[in-house]
Amino acid sequence: MKILVINAGSSSLKYQLINMETEEAIAKGGCERIGIPGGKLTHKAHGKTYEIEQELPSHTDAISLVLKELVDPEAGVIASMDEIDAVGHRVVASGEAFKQTTLVDDAVMVLMDEIAELAPLHNPAAILGVNACREVMPGKKMALVFDTSFHATMPDYAHLYAIDYEDYKKYKVRRYGAHGTSHKYVAGEAAKYLGRDASELRLITCHLGNGSSISAVKGGKCIDTSMGFTPLAGVPMGTRSGDIDVAAIDFLCHKKGMTMDEGLSYLNKKCGVFGVSGVSSDFRDLIAAKEAGNDRARLALDMFSYSCKKYVGAYMAALGGLDAIVFTAGIGENTPTVRRDVLAGMEAFGIELDDEKNFAKNDGSIREISKASSRVKVLVIPTNEELVIARETAALL
Repeated sequence: MKILVINAGSSSLKYQLINMETEEAIAKGGCERIGIPGGKLTHKAHGKTYEIEQELPSHTDAISLVLKELVDPEAGVIASMDEIDAVGHRVVASGEAFKQTTLVDDAVMVLMDEIAELAPLHNPAAILGVNACREVMPGKKMALVFDTSFHATMPDYAHLYAIDYEDYKKYKVRRYGAHGTSHKYVAGEAAKYLGRDASELRLITCHLGNGSSISAVKGGKCIDTSMGFTPLAGVPMGTRSGDIDVAAIDFLCHKKGMTMDEGLSYLNKKCGVFGVSGVSSDFRDLIAAKEAGNDRARLALDMFSYSCKKYVGAYMAALGGLDAIVFTAGIGENTPTVRRDVLAGMEAFGIELDDEKNFAKNDGSIREISKASSRVKVLVIPTNEELVIARETAALL
């Protein structure tokens, strides 16, 4: 079985074609600048990289180019579209309309339009990707795999906000979380690595990247997560503020003469470690600036690590103990100073980091970076969200 995984953005589209027998991506790539002059496809297969510069007026044009490349005599990996058994689409927010992976049909797409406002930066783009695939690949089975599905197991006292309950029922304002496919993948890989059944484990999974979220996983199920109604909540991120007093937003909007929409754009795109440091949203740049004596870069890094530390502590209490902490995603996998700072001073809770293991070169494998004496294991696990999407799609079929 071969599953094509699609992750559509407003002006971009990433893809992987995964052979489910080996669970390996036999081709992957992405389209850039969809609907913008200067379109480009980067396609990787057979250990080579192929680049095509071509205008891509729409997502339909992008999908058509991807499919053409997949069957190309030189760069392709399949003889025809018949070899693709299904398409799995990444969708950020499901709201309460969908609790699990769902097959695409007309009624489902009507619901998708209705909940698009829950993730205005992401869901409309996913809808574009689905509609484009349905146009270019009519009759092909497709599945929606939601980032929020893994968090659907949160108990009501964890996912509800303390607003008027009738407003929750009417408008569905609650904590939904994000990065669910990543949290699910690394939680499962942690169980395999530890040689224990997921039902026995209490884990904290830290997906730290330009967008960051932390989840508490008990018995293989999410019981809490740091992101909220939207991906804006939680720890400070690349350009997102993370948790902030809502009254402060109103105050800032009045002082800066912004509308609420402009204020939300400000919190999403101009804040976080970028806003604090004034340097960059890239942690490599921040670390270099800190080492050069930039105190605002130091402050941004300290704020990020401290916020992560608070979530780790809170989730240890919520879980009633802890077996392992998992770091994943761009920062979690590649920035040992952040891992060190997040876990510094937590020896009293049975967390002992091994500095030599922590700073060892990342070879892309699962690594244990805690001391042998540590009661809590600390793991670095490369994430693979595309594989989760492919697995979910295959299982649904």
